[in-house]
Amino acid sequence: MTARLRKFLSDLAETFWLVPALLVLAGIVAALGLIHVDRVGVVPTVLLENWLYKGGATGARTLLGAVASSTIGVAGTVFSITIAALSLAAGQMGPRLLRNFTHDRGNQLTLGIFLGTFCYTLVVLRSVRTPDEGAFIPHLALGVGIALAFVCVGTLVYFVGHIASRINVDTVVGLVSEDVQEAMGWLTTDERQPEPPPLSFWRDAEPIHDSRQGYLQQLDEEGLATWATENNTAIHLLVRPGDYVFPGAPIAVIKPPCEGADQAVRNATALGPQRVSSTDLRFAIRQLVEVAVRALSPGINDPHTAISVMDRLGTALCEMAKLYLPTGVTKAEGRPVLVVPHIQYEELVDAMFHMIRQNAAGQPVVLIQLLEVLTQVVSVERKPDRMALVRKHADLVLRDAERDIATASDLSDLRRRHRAFVTMLQHGPMGQFDAQS
Repeated sequence: MTARLRKFLSDLAETFWLVPALLVLAGIVAALGLIHVDRVGVVPTVLLENWLYKGGATGARTLLGAVASSTIGVAGTVFSITIAALSLAAGQMGPRLLRNFTHDRGNQLTLGIFLGTFCYTLVVLRSVRTPDEGAFIPHLALGVGIALAFVCVGTLVYFVGHIASRINVDTVVGLVSEDVQEAMGWLTTDERQPEPPPLSFWRDAEPIHDSRQGYLQQLDEEGLATWATENNTAIHLLVRPGDYVFPGAPIAVIKPPCEGADQAVRNATALGPQRVSSTDLRFAIRQLVEVAVRALSPGINDPHTAISVMDRLGTALCEMAKLYLPTGVTKAEGRPVLVVPHIQYEELVDAMFHMIRQNAAGQPVVLIQLLEVLTQVVSVERKPDRMALVRKHADLVLRDAERDIATASDLSDLRRRHRAFVTMLQHGPMGQFDAQS
């Protein structure tokens, strides 16, 4: 149930309508409350007329009607134009990045302020009465309505600048890289975790099948490990967050078999129709790589964007130098009770650089920057196995360059950058000075 609750709260937080709905509700409640204050006469009428509104009921209705019609009209027009602009931007950066618009709090607040003001003025408008109808003018509520109109003007100015920056490719790259860093912070640990048991340990295990389908979005590892400990058994999940669960396919294996295991696994997992970057580092990385790959396509031909993406990917690997990726092993009383597959460093680096290198064939500027990024990574990374994996990618860049680049000077530059990478790998940051002395 914890996984399902996490999924519900995550889906609720990422919905576009939540913040606007709360602001609409706040506008209605504020209108009703201020109208009540006007009716009971807590604030002297003379003071309200002198400082807030001096007109009659007809003028009040006209004023409120103008505010209501203008706010709802501007909100609809602005957001229609914005969606059209974002659709064009998505063609260059990828349609999956449109979620950055719907999840952006600035956009949600803007829509909420316009709609909240609209609903506020409607509620206040219905309370205005002419002398023939009973003569009631909510001066305080009218004054607040005028103030909200000015707030909407300021919000419109803010929104134009805000959405213009959000369409900018550098801003999009920065936002997606923040998703990568957030997922890394959620996954990585400061200490090495225990190694999983050998595959022979699961030789007599019994598979657990799942009739559901969808992407694994949330996983309650602690709850599932507690259940396995209490039932003196061990569970090995065959999927990890971000993997697609096929109906009827095995989702886990258990040893020894235990009654209620299938229900325990279902309770600890929550599926959804799409992947989420908060728990799936691979998905966040692929979003960032997609921007670079589209930038390298012949139709766009924007190598500077690809270079910006590679800088962000290199930053992520440098930050990971002192951290460890989880092994997914949970032990109790010295024995493994739960094993969950997690992304490993090799898979992580492959996801970052393979597609960029393959799509940058014949583009020396991109390949040179890729070698520069890999050189900076090995300058801070001291784990031998990781350094060997980075060396593999640097060698692939050189081989691709020797195959696809015909200009001798460009190829010479790439070979020189590769030699600098090897020097950094073998001798560290001071190696370049030793080589020149």
